[in-house]
Amino acid sequence: MLWNIDLTLLDVVKVARAAYAEAFAAITGRPLVQLPQLVGKTEPETFFDALGRNGVSLRADGESEQLLAPFGAEFAARLAARQADLTTEGTLLPGAAEALAAVAGLPGVVQSVLTGSSRPNAVLKLSAFGLDQYLDLSIGGFAGSEPYPMGALLRAIRLRAEEKYRVGFTEQATVYVADSPRDVEAARTGGATSVAVASGRSSTRELRDAGADLVLADLTDIAPLLALLNARA
Repeated sequence: MLWNIDLTLLDVVKVARAAYAEAFAAITGRPLVQLPQLVGKTEPETFFDALGRNGVSLRADGESEQLLAPFGAEFAARLAARQADLTTEGTLLPGAAEALAAVAGLPGVVQSVLTGSSRPNAVLKLSAFGLDQYLDLSIGGFAGSEPYPMGALLRAIRLRAEEKYRVGFTEQATVYVADSPRDVEAARTGGATSVAVASGRSSTRELRDAGADLVLADLTDIAPLLALLNARA
């Protein structure tokens, strides 16, 4: 059972924006005038988008890639400095903690994450709201830290889980809960059941049209999700 983080379980966009702007200026020497979309993309994709939007001219081929690692470290440091703000200015989405706790109580279910965030940023967000206690982050997929597309990363997580727990996790029994059509496509590519939650920027209709196997308005009523998990166990 894999969870997306931002706009599926929590919303800390306001805090992330401030940290992002500071990190961008520190690494590029240019102010962040036009903010890129901070959710729905991986952190590397967001960074390259930010470079283009803000007119950062890179003279040599590969120069943008050379800035990515320093920026990632700076962004993580700036976000960590705002750890206290995550809960005061951010929001735990309705039903998220209860959903994680309920799934944790099911026999034979392992929970982790598949996210566009880097590992340190993902861990910081989850721990701020106490959600890390329900998740095995050692097998998680962090597209901000790993050079794989989301679908391929999902398959890698399944292999990590099989190696750690010494049991087979079939495609049918792998579930990804997230909030966008792009996440639905990642589930399809990675061989997983897609549960889409309309807690982000996509409507229930858009998520159904994208081909999600199950669509929820939010996480306050997870009876359909629990029924799906029991059926595929």
